[in-house]
Amino acid sequence: MSDELQAPGGGRIDPALTFRPMRIAVLSVSDTRTLADDTSGQLLADRVARDGHVLAGRALVPDDVAAIQGQVGDWIADPGVQVIVTTGGTGLTGRDVTPEAVRPLFDKTIEGFETVWHMISFQSVGLSTMQSRACAGLANGTLIFCLPGSNGACKDGWDRLIRFQLDARHKPCNLAELAPRFGEV
Repeated sequence: MSDELQAPGGGRIDPALTFRPMRIAVLSVSDTRTLADDTSGQLLADRVARDGHVLAGRALVPDDVAAIQGQVGDWIADPGVQVIVTTGGTGLTGRDVTPEAVRPLFDKTIEGFETVWHMISFQSVGLSTMQSRACAGLANGTLIFCLPGSNGACKDGWDRLIRFQLDARHKPCNLAELAPRFGEV
């Protein structure tokens, strides 16, 4: 990772700090794609590796609440997975059920993610960002980010938002440095 990275909103990478890779699973939600032609899931998996993290798992499930909850639930229970990033199923059509599947699993919702997501998305797609129900939360100490299924949305979500929050060198603060404390009571 470059020590010259600047995050939107004025954040920065502190080169004096040590990068700590996180274990990240990528879930694609789609009725029409397979792992072989899943470009958005592959894009996220490639970025996980590019940015020095460990790809802890990759899967594709149909737009089905039980299927989504099953895979996400398995990863939440797996101590080898610290972060889950989903792509797909966040729109407004009848088959778009990722938020309905994942939100009930959250112990805490990261409301700020949705706000910042829409600010970033607006810069790329304008008012069309209103069609996205991207969301994020915390479940059993696992961070979960749900992105739309387009390559552009995955690029914006990872490159301009998630990657910085998963880098413990990002200042003024980040989610990575809080991760060891997520299980506190």
